[in-house]
This record gives sequence, structure tokens and C-alpha cells, in this order.
Amino acid sequence: MAKKSKIAKNEQRRAVVARYAARRAELKEILRSPASSEEERRAAQAELRRQPRDASATRVRNRDSVDGRPRGHLRAFGLSRVRFRAQAHAGYLPGVTKSSW
Repeated sequence: MAKKSKIAKNEQRRAVVARYAARRAELKEILRSPASSEEERRAAQAELRRQPRDASATRVRNRDSVDGRPRGHLRAFGLSRVRFRAQAHAGYLPGVTKSSW
């Protein structure tokens, strides 16, 4: 199980990302657009730099939804590989079967 503080910090990051997502998308669109002037680009870049670091979506860590394990995350199930295997063997994941060959 991950430390409670790490899980809580990651949830805070998710909230910050959600709060700044719309504005970041607008600024990135200004930077990408060939129609925007050089001054608009510079202003957008400066505003992006002024935003908190945790506003970037890449700072959010994918964690196991049950115990918060940060490594071996399976996105389709929201579980770590360890928890996925245990739940699959127990029959808690519908449609998942153990394969053998």
C-alpha cells in the first residue's frame, strides 16, 4: 500500500489539472496556431510558465484505485498488475480468464 500522503498529493494534482485544463488548452492552441502573431505567442508562453507546475497533466501519476500502488498500472482496469492478478483469479473481473497454452 502506498503512503496516504502520496495518494492525497496525487489527488490534489488531479484537482489542479482539472482547474487549469481549459486555460492551458487555449494557450496551447495559440502556440500551435500559425495565424497567431509572435507577440501573442510570447504572451501565451509567459502565461503558461506562470501557471503552477502541477497544472500540467503529465505530473499526475496513474495509481492503483484500491491501494495506490504506482507501478505496473493497467489503465483498462485501473488496477496494478498485482491487484489485477488477484482479482482475476478470484473471479471479480467479468470477462477475464486465465489463459494457458
